[in-house]
Amino acid sequence: MKTVYACSSNPGKLREFGLAALPGLKDIPPPEETGDTFEENAAAKAVYYSTFTDEIVLADDSGIEVDALGGAPGVYSARYATPPRENRHAQDAANNELLLKNMTGQPNRTARFVCVIALAQKGKVLHVVRGFVEGQVMESLEGKHGFGYDPLFFYPPFGCTFAEVEGQRKFEVSHRGLALRQAIGWLKNADR
Repeated sequence: MKTVYACSSNPGKLREFGLAALPGLKDIPPPEETGDTFEENAAAKAVYYSTFTDEIVLADDSGIEVDALGGAPGVYSARYATPPRENRHAQDAANNELLLKNMTGQPNRTARFVCVIALAQKGKVLHVVRGFVEGQVMESLEGKHGFGYDPLFFYPPFGCTFAEVEGQRKFEVSHRGLALRQAIGWLKNADR
């Protein structure tokens, strides 16, 4: 398989992807996320970062869609409570706190994690895939693993939140794991 660089400043995502980050990524100013969909944002990021290397790059846009909130926070998941902060833990805490507040008294707790991955090379999108996993929003934070909304995302088949399971077990069923496996499958077929 060809060299593929991951383009994310989120250490949790990089850990889950298990790919090398684009060389010099920390020195490249991130693009603005102005799309209305995960697909638009993932594709825009992949195209942008692909201009910094000749290799294939992988960029994603992901988040949580909550049915009772009309699909929010959706594409705004990472910056739901405030503009993104340097301190990822503070940002996650603020986002979770706002989601809990907005879900107060809501009987419908259904939600899904969505991850869209775009592959690009030399300024051109090669392929886009989508993974998602259904669950429910908890009424309080549970678990110490994971990142983002994991402590609020209850996954019924496991009987616990994503933050209550080890990373590999979560990755086997998660939105990001599903999308990454699709992207790798496409790359392997493209190599033939």
